[in-house]
Amino acid sequence: MRAVIYIITFFALGFGMNHVAQAQTDLELAEFYYNEGSYEQAKLYLVEIYKKNKTNAVYQMYYKSLLAMEDFEAAESLVKTKIRRTHKNSKANVYVDLGSLYLNFDMTEDARAAFDKALELLQPGRSQAVRLANAFIKLDELDLAYATYQKAQGLGTTDFHYEFANLQGMRRDFQGMVESFLELLHTKPNYLPTVQNSLNRNLRLQSEPENGELVRIALLRAAAKYPEDTIYPEMLVWHFTQIKDFASAFIHARAIDLRLEGIGVALMELGNTAAANKDLPTAVECFKYVASKGADTPYFYIARNELLQIRFHDLTTQIPINIEMLKLLEEDYSASIIELGVMAETAILLKNQSHILAFFLDRGDEAIKVMEEALAIPGLNERIAAVCKLELGDIYVFENLVWDASLLFSQVILDFKDDPIGHEAKYRNARISYFTGDFAWAQTQLDALKASTSKLISNDAIDLSLLITDNFNLDTIFEPMEMYARADLLVMQKKNRAAVLTLDTLLTNWPGHALEDEILIVKGDLALLEGDIESALEFYSEVAELHFDDITGDDALFKLAEIYDYELNDSVKAEELYERIVFEYSGSLHVIQARKRFREMNEGEIIEQ
Repeated sequence: MRAVIYIITFFALGFGMNHVAQAQTDLELAEFYYNEGSYEQAKLYLVEIYKKNKTNAVYQMYYKSLLAMEDFEAAESLVKTKIRRTHKNSKANVYVDLGSLYLNFDMTEDARAAFDKALELLQPGRSQAVRLANAFIKLDELDLAYATYQKAQGLGTTDFHYEFANLQGMRRDFQGMVESFLELLHTKPNYLPTVQNSLNRNLRLQSEPENGELVRIALLRAAAKYPEDTIYPEMLVWHFTQIKDFASAFIHARAIDLRLEGIGVALMELGNTAAANKDLPTAVECFKYVASKGADTPYFYIARNELLQIRFHDLTTQIPINIEMLKLLEEDYSASIIELGVMAETAILLKNQSHILAFFLDRGDEAIKVMEEALAIPGLNERIAAVCKLELGDIYVFENLVWDASLLFSQVILDFKDDPIGHEAKYRNARISYFTGDFAWAQTQLDALKASTSKLISNDAIDLSLLITDNFNLDTIFEPMEMYARADLLVMQKKNRAAVLTLDTLLTNWPGHALEDEILIVKGDLALLEGDIESALEFYSEVAELHFDDITGDDALFKLAEIYDYELNDSVKAEELYERIVFEYSGSLHVIQARKRFREMNEGEIIEQ
């Protein structure tokens, strides 16, 4: 008897399992055909599936299949049956389906009646309102979505500021959108990043100034309405930063910091942003303010360094170099170090001071002593120490102590093997091999750097490797390349006259050598450093005209474009040259910058290749 029961049970279970498996298989097949757009095949399965499985997912698949097949009667019957069987609290969204069906068949009045019924049946609660509004949004019925939230508010559900703002953005009601977002921030300040992203995306603040003015006025009104909220002054700082009015951003950032008795974090960020955008006066104001808080505050030393760093970068990139101003800057570095002391926090000050001493004031011995003092600081951060070693290595090269430099670079390579700073050290070591005529070893090291994570290092390595490949590996006479490398070293050592003499000797002894274009580029660079614009133009033009198919052709063209753009203020000629780079040198590293500058000069016009 027991055996019989076991057999019956086994068959019963087997039948049940087969039934479940079949049902699962039918649903999977229905989904497959539906996703493939084979709606008639999907319907064959869905008719039976829906009789036993009336989940919303199956219903939606069935409804949309019928809609796609334009089977009006079946679709209407399905939706109306769904309405009858759905609880009152959930009927609203089904009426949207009915309205959507009518719209598809141009039954506008019936559709409106169905949508009105959906609104009428809306129940209190956030989830119901959001679900119904989203259903309307999918149909591009934005006014009905807006009306949904309005009715939800009338039913007692509040705080739809975020939803209203998004809808107003969709409806191009930007003023309403901004006001709703700002009301949202009053109750939910944690939405700040979301609001900022939405405003940027919808208003294009940097390119459409009228929208920026709209935001400014709305923020001032919100700040007056909620004077205790700091979120609106913060938003004003953000807004002015977006439109690159850093001076106005500073006023509000300082006011917030004073009000909250802060430590200057926002001012440091603003100062760095202003400096990156070439607004040096505002950057200086930011760092001065932070430094004024005193040595016991966290950003004091950084701010002091940044103040000097701004002047350092400005003066060391000027053409021509103002030696007298650099002398004054070096004295300020020295005074700051005496005031603050030699410590880990002032190591970067020492590094910059030594750079000025060695490379601009011809006081290499003093520069070496300063860097040795920096490296002797107890507890010096390893990365800062590596930066100092790189600087000292460059000073050694400047002073013709190349093997001492190589030793320092090797130390950094060992300490930071797979780090960009280690890659930088490796590049500088490769450059020493190149300077000293060991081109094969230099190229071996450069090849390993081409895939560096640092784009700048990778590009430098590629450029030097190409120089060696084009002018050494394919040449049976090594002396021209050795002379060029010596001239390169002389340029780094700022022995410009000696460098030009070496290059001219090379051209005299080997006229028409493959290095001619590189020589002309170097001579153009040196002429530019001395402020001799006319000579620089001649050298670059010769390369662009006679060596346009060499690797320096795009470099020369870009240098010409920048001279006409920034030095001669000849925008017509500059535009012409930028455009040539884009069309004639599509693979050039200068294309991105050329296209960007062209767009700036033509108010956003895009160059199509």
